Amino acid sequence: MAQAAVAWAEGDVPVSARYDDPYFSLRGGLAETAHVFLAGNALPRRFRPGFRIAELGFGTGLNMLAAWAAWRAAGVAGPLRYTGFEAAPMTAADIGRALSAFPELSPLLPPFLAAWRAGARRMHLPGLLAEVVVGDARTTLPRWPGRADAWFLDGFAPARNPEMWEPPLLAALVRRMAPGGTLATYSAAGAMRRALTAEGLTIERRPGFAGKRHMTVGWRA
Repeated sequence: MAQAAVAWAEGDVPVSARYDDPYFSLRGGLAETAHVFLAGNALPRRFRPGFRIAELGFGTGLNMLAAWAAWRAAGVAGPLRYTGFEAAPMTAADIGRALSAFPELSPLLPPFLAAWRAGARRMHLPGLLAEVVVGDARTTLPRWPGRADAWFLDGFAPARNPEMWEPPLLAALVRRMAPGGTLATYSAAGAMRRALTAEGLTIERRPGFAGKRHMTVGWRA
């Protein structure tokens, strides 16, 4: 199993040594998650018992923890179901260093880190059922039997990590959207938007985070 090689920018912002791309925005990772992935998928408004989120590019787990915190704050019955796809998992030490920048998430961090450090990739935490599927998503996602009500597309930038944005992988993702499902991503790459439109999604560009011109959301009937 490949493990993420991490460098650090501006103190505790992790940067992929392979792709030379930060795991989250230098201008505020948690605010970026709220703008792109939560608001982009109309969350927490759409939360309901049994809601399912899936993510391409699990990274530090920041998006999962932010969704979990929103779920707990919304007071929805039962656990949130979360599946992340990650080719090169980060170590618990690197995740802990990265997420220490977000004290808002500190109540959720210890149980997650304890499970991760112990090698668990399926975790039953208070209010959260999570699984991280390790491996190349081009292989693992087509084999995944699940469906998601909301997708977070958070791979490294298409120009640096084109494999994560290939049309066959995006087509497999669309097939694993629940009826009425949505997706959101910080990327506004034209090839990605065209590939998703070709799979029958309605695609919309919206203002991006922290001065970025555009992001993308999509949904299916």
